[in-house]
Amino acid sequence: MFARSSLIAAGFAIGLATLVPGKAEAHRRWLLPSATVLSGDSGLVTVDGASSNGLFIFEHHAMQLDDLKVTGPDGQPVEPKIIGAGQYRSTFDVPLKQQGTYRIAVASDGAMGFYELNGERQRIRGKTVAEAQAAVPAGATNVRITESSQRVETFTTLGEPNDVALKAAGRGLEMVPVTHPNDLAAGEPAQVQFLLDGKPAAGLEVEFVEGGTRYRDDAGIKTLTTDADGKVELNAARPGMYYIETSASSGEGDGAAAPQRRASYTAVLEFLPL
Repeated sequence: MFARSSLIAAGFAIGLATLVPGKAEAHRRWLLPSATVLSGDSGLVTVDGASSNGLFIFEHHAMQLDDLKVTGPDGQPVEPKIIGAGQYRSTFDVPLKQQGTYRIAVASDGAMGFYELNGERQRIRGKTVAEAQAAVPAGATNVRITESSQRVETFTTLGEPNDVALKAAGRGLEMVPVTHPNDLAAGEPAQVQFLLDGKPAAGLEVEFVEGGTRYRDDAGIKTLTTDADGKVELNAARPGMYYIETSASSGEGDGAAAPQRRASYTAVLEFLPL
């Protein structure tokens, strides 16, 4: 099994027993690479980022890339080349200059909410819960704050795969591959583990969907549930690109001292022929 972090975000702990899986968003957000397995001394992948109803169809909105981060096989940042964005997709290139596995992710954290003061409702935002709490004035009532963590990612490997870029950060909802994400084959079971703030996320509902939804009547959604260790098994009947989505929430957001927590995770994985 690949190494995983046990760090917990400072000042915020969640009892996994209280987690309730969130409902999938109406529009799926995804990063689609031009290739996931390459050979040679160097290479390049082009990645499209979008949100859509169908997989992987450009028909709703381009994904914002403000929080794009590419981690190289040595764990260091890799600078992508942003090509641009249209109405339906954003596009960027990732140069592959080292042998190994690259993690390509759009991940963000933040806090938002509202309060009432003198009969008026006011909104607040912050990069952290503490920042949002600091924005609540004295005398405010009906304070509600929600902390959110979102991660959308995919993976690609040049040459021999490795696991340095796959290590969990210990923040938000993350997928830690047990089976390497660029060593997946249709007809062979693969296993992944989900962590929330570095701890196994048991009882999560995970959607596993084959791409190409436009070309079939069946939505093809498999709903899986993580076990006590946060693990789930993925079985792809046919080669192709597949989509994973899960989310969790806890708390009610009632009061500045008790924020609600929401976390979501999506990924695109390619299952190759045997």
